[in-house]
Amino acid sequence: MKYFVATILTKGKKEKIGMYANDRKHANELTKLKYSGIIIKVSEEEEPLEARLKRFKSDLLSNVKKRKIRPDALIAAIRQLAVMTNAGISIYDSLVEISKSTQEHNLKVVFNKLAEDINSGQSLSKSMANFHFELGSLTIAMVQLGEKTGNLDEALYSLADMLEEIRANVIKFKKAMAYPRNVMIAMAIAFTVLISYVVPEFKAIFEELNAELPLPTLILLKLEYLFNNYGLYVLAAIIISFIVFKYLINNYRNIRYGWHQFLLKTYLIKNIIKFATLSRFTLVFSELIRAGIPIAEALDTSISMIDNLPLKAKLSSVRAAVEKGSTLNEGLEDTKLFENMIIQMISAGEDSGTLDTMINKVAEYYKMRFDAIIDGLSEAIEPIMLLLIASMVILLALGIFLPMWDMGNAVQGR
Repeated sequence: MKYFVATILTKGKKEKIGMYANDRKHANELTKLKYSGIIIKVSEEEEPLEARLKRFKSDLLSNVKKRKIRPDALIAAIRQLAVMTNAGISIYDSLVEISKSTQEHNLKVVFNKLAEDINSGQSLSKSMANFHFELGSLTIAMVQLGEKTGNLDEALYSLADMLEEIRANVIKFKKAMAYPRNVMIAMAIAFTVLISYVVPEFKAIFEELNAELPLPTLILLKLEYLFNNYGLYVLAAIIISFIVFKYLINNYRNIRYGWHQFLLKTYLIKNIIKFATLSRFTLVFSELIRAGIPIAEALDTSISMIDNLPLKAKLSSVRAAVEKGSTLNEGLEDTKLFENMIIQMISAGEDSGTLDTMINKVAEYYKMRFDAIIDGLSEAIEPIMLLLIASMVILLALGIFLPMWDMGNAVQGR
């Protein structure tokens, strides 16, 4: 969003009004909608400090407060919308009826706004784009598919199935993480208790003897001092850092890009993100191709639902390659994201005219890979968990017992 100043003539007086808009045309439209009077000019200007601080505060609070719609409520609403659309009920009436019947506050707010936008002449997908955080990119992409093909009800049924599958994977992921999470919480509590109550007792003994302490003991004593004297400040700093980081991620594309790139290099997480993204991309792409949408346009819609920016950039290059005359398999091969087997399958699909079928098989393959990663998540995390537990135990053991051994040796005259 850019900052614009509109100069309008109202009641014989000139008035300047600041606003945020995508471009000058958008700012002009907003001025006509919100203010009465004659528009003299609309110009882009540097954002005043006061407005900048106000926007920062507003964005920060909105990032903290905003919440996604519960998956169960969203799936039920999408299914209900599909049934009502299939029955010939207008989208406006369907949205209003769903918003009235739901108990989910966020869903009610979003669907009421969607209904207002539909009533003012906007398309459903364009209105949904304003609620990317609440609805998700997949929802927007599938609604775009339904609008382009004229089969919105079928697209919504498919969307509900996809969302249910995603929800099932999330539940599976949480179950796989339950045991490692509980073990780590127990270890963290034990470590906190030891640092708070046990280490201070030994600290008094070490200070009385005035002995030279080994490195593990010094680390423990530093942690004890930091925890007992500045624990609340450290906790507050962590919370504030998290909020600021979240704000930066949501509002600065370059920072978000760097964060996404870091995630793609992180153990385990990189494969989860990669295969989940490729599974959804190929699934939506196959649906679009099956519906007769041109490849370049189908790529546009499929790529728009990708959240990870580095992956999005790589797949966007495929569209550019196709527009320049390259085949789809050549464009996908250049991204280095797809195995040779996948490239050969797509090439065979292009040659035989069964591209949609082949891409659907590719989507099934990536779904299988993603499910395999989720199923083996507990086993993959175990080495990391054991390493962390061993590190804690070794630090505590060496930090406490090494000075005692040294004192015992000194007493015996060794």
